Amino acid sequence: MTAPVRALTLWQPWASAIAYGTKKVESRTWPTDYRGLLLIHAGLAQDRHAWNAPLARPFLRRPQPKGAVVAVARLIDCHAPDGYCTLWSVPGQWHWKLTDVTRLSEPLPWPGARGLWTPPDGLLSAPLLAEALGVAHD
Repeated sequence: MTAPVRALTLWQPWASAIAYGTKKVESRTWPTDYRGLLLIHAGLAQDRHAWNAPLARPFLRRPQPKGAVVAVARLIDCHAPDGYCTLWSVPGQWHWKLTDVTRLSEPLPWPGARGLWTPPDGLLSAPLLAEALGVAHD
């Protein structure tokens, strides 16, 4: 794969909400200029406020893998806070718009990192991920 790939670690249930194809906007306190393939990594933490978020409740009853890559998405835009562009948007935060989400057939255990991180070659060459990257790249 010659195109750059980045990864983003999210707390659960937000990583699963993206992996299941429902959450198409990730809200962050910081912008990014990166556009392209993005690994969705489920961190070890669970957002304790998720039970208070009606949109999150369906994902709280589904499997919540932690410490693993769960999906590949395409980051196509990042725009300044403009209110609610979707129900998933958080006012006052940057909105990262995701498309072409491909959930991995099973979670791929891997340690995450803070911020937008560069996955090492060992992760990118994992057979589970290679298939999802191929689908997302087409």
